Amino acid sequence: MPAKTRRSRMELVFDILEAIQNRGGQIKPTHLMYKSNLSHKLLTNYLQELTQKEMVEVREYQQKKTVNKMVHITEKGLGFVEEYRKMREFTSAFGL
Repeated sequence: MPAKTRRSRMELVFDILEAIQNRGGQIKPTHLMYKSNLSHKLLTNYLQELTQKEMVEVREYQQKKTVNKMVHITEKGLGFVEEYRKMREFTSAFGL
């Protein structure tokens, strides 16, 4: 059985953005935490960075008396996912 390897920053960003894309472009933060297999603290840090880089938007909405959040992927985030997939296909074509 091969040893588990840690994900790089790029892979983590890709996993986060891909999880949002796979849920129709929006996802609740808790669901994203489970889908991307990250702790709350790590996800919060990544979401903050991705928001600053305009790859995601975190929007609040009112549901009854509760304020909830939803994470939305932006066009820039979708572009990253597409380009990262191309890069992975390219490197795997050469066995890297």
